[in-house]
Amino acid sequence: MAAPRGPLFGQASQSDNTRVLKLERDAHALAERLPDLLVEADRIAQTVAHGIHGRRRAGPGETFWQFRTYEQQDSAQLIDWRRSASSDHLYVREREWEAAHTVWLWPDLSPSMAFKSHLSNVTKRDRALVLMLAAGELLVRGGERVGLLGLTLPTSSRRAATRIAEAIATHPDAPQLVSGRPSPIRVSRYSGLILVSDFLDPIEELRESIEILAAGGATGHLVQVLDPAEETLPYEGRTEFLASEGGTSWIADRAESLRARYQARLKAHRDELQALATRLGWTFLVHHTDRPPTEPLLTLVMRLEGREGGYRWSGQAATTGNENAEGVS
Repeated sequence: MAAPRGPLFGQASQSDNTRVLKLERDAHALAERLPDLLVEADRIAQTVAHGIHGRRRAGPGETFWQFRTYEQQDSAQLIDWRRSASSDHLYVREREWEAAHTVWLWPDLSPSMAFKSHLSNVTKRDRALVLMLAAGELLVRGGERVGLLGLTLPTSSRRAATRIAEAIATHPDAPQLVSGRPSPIRVSRYSGLILVSDFLDPIEELRESIEILAAGGATGHLVQVLDPAEETLPYEGRTEFLASEGGTSWIADRAESLRARYQARLKAHRDELQALATRLGWTFLVHHTDRPPTEPLLTLVMRLEGREGGYRWSGQAATTGNENAEGVS
């Protein structure tokens, strides 16, 4: 039987030199796939964005937004006389509010994210990248600024997703991307974060990094991306499990006998992630790579929508129960 791969069953044991060469090949392969992933991200963003309004609203700024009819409380200086001359009504020219919010994006590109079982067509790494890039595309369309956590400055350019992809292609082995945990840096109080990972590192290490990110008052979303095999452990009989970082392996005579204990441990780990998100006022959702990427992206958009049709980062806590089930993620 071919050895399963992933956080518990990853690469085969190999020398340090061979492993470095493999990582270099993986980095080049990732850079080559990024243009295709960008196209897929744009397609997904287009699908989710259909019928959803962005964050634009009236306020101080230089960019024209819309005309609206004059109201009694409006200053006469706001009247657009040229537009009003062609109608029986007075019209006011509104400008777009330009206080764009900053949202930091982070995809986990650590070795465990390279896993793809026979139950899925994509690796966790590719799905995380697509979700992150599509989210960035939607946020920029909604008037937000986005940046790659620890690597790029925030921008509201329509090429933001492309710039983030270029930064990843240029620095595929950057510690900020391959450590398995988001960079524990200070972000401003009014910033938001979208962190996409399998979040399978020890909970103590994850908690430390995420609490530092949240310490200044920033709010965010945790998106856990898992292969369906990591959820169900579908293997039978004698199975070799290989560590994702290489170097260790373990053989189970009857893999099915481990299933209940494995799922209980995964659930306990996830419950701790959920509790952490709820305590910080963040949200948490689970996505499996055999499901359409539009599902978690739409859930994110719904959570980002504000009362005025824009994006809101109000520290809304994730709900518990079936919200983390596949049908919602």
